[in-house]
Amino acid sequence: MANNEESRGLKSLLDWFANRRKSGQISIEPQEREIADGLWHKCPKCAVLSYTKDLKANQMVCNECGHHNRVDSDERIRQLIDPNTWTPMDENLRPNDPLGFRDRKAYADRLRDMQEKTGLTEAVKTGLGKIDGLPVALAVMDFRFIGASMGSVVGEKLTRLIEQATQRRYPVVIVCTSGGARMQEGMLSLMQMAKISGALQCHQDAKLLYIPVLTNPTTGGVTASFAMLGDIIIAEPKATIGFAGRRVIEQTLREKLPEDFQTAEDLLTHGFVDEIIPRTLLKKSLAQLIALHQPLTHTINEEVVVWEKTKNLSPTLVD
Repeated sequence: MANNEESRGLKSLLDWFANRRKSGQISIEPQEREIADGLWHKCPKCAVLSYTKDLKANQMVCNECGHHNRVDSDERIRQLIDPNTWTPMDENLRPNDPLGFRDRKAYADRLRDMQEKTGLTEAVKTGLGKIDGLPVALAVMDFRFIGASMGSVVGEKLTRLIEQATQRRYPVVIVCTSGGARMQEGMLSLMQMAKISGALQCHQDAKLLYIPVLTNPTTGGVTASFAMLGDIIIAEPKATIGFAGRRVIEQTLREKLPEDFQTAEDLLTHGFVDEIIPRTLLKKSLAQLIALHQPLTHTINEEVVVWEKTKNLSPTLVD
């Protein structure tokens, strides 16, 4: 008797839901939880949801698994450069389309769309600033702009930065990320490898410091040129670093590559990288390396400066 009553009760409940669905009062479509845009961030590695404000406070490094999320050039500059010391260079340099290149889309249209979408003029930002009070010439590549591919303007901006650093006797730090040379510019893109490398050779001939920081991903012509020419080469944890892609190599060799192939850890093991430094420690580590390589005397605006051997290595003008 009790079972019959339960069955009738369940049927009545199901009929009630069915009637409500028919009248449109209950939707059977799956509904996503409403989350304010940008309020939460889902880690692509461990899938943990993090409060974006907390994630930014940790420099976009996942608190759960340590995954280094990609950051844009503006955020990277804020992370590394002392407040109110950044002076951008060559912001008005813009790429053009000398070859009239077109694939699925005209290159000129692609450039315009990227500039509107990202607010950038090109895939790299360059400028002068200070890291813990120490002068530095910094370049930061931005993967949002056509995969941070290296075109003629990227090469020109990097070359001008290095030449300015050599003239001022500043160390150079380049935060690298790239998919390689920009195919839409053909040979004009490839020649940037030699141009930047030549400028770096002059910088190093002057006994000045150059530190590339390899982030995820750093590949192609960037890896084959200035990314691997540093006096001290730093990489972020788990960054993909290589020249040709993994699938291309496997198809060429007809072999399965190890899981850690082309990772920062693999390159460290084989001597291609000097140190793997988490992003949260990068500014402090760069400051220590720059301080270690500072000359005992330095010239600023034709005045001799002596670097005091203190914790902050504060410059003092010679009387």
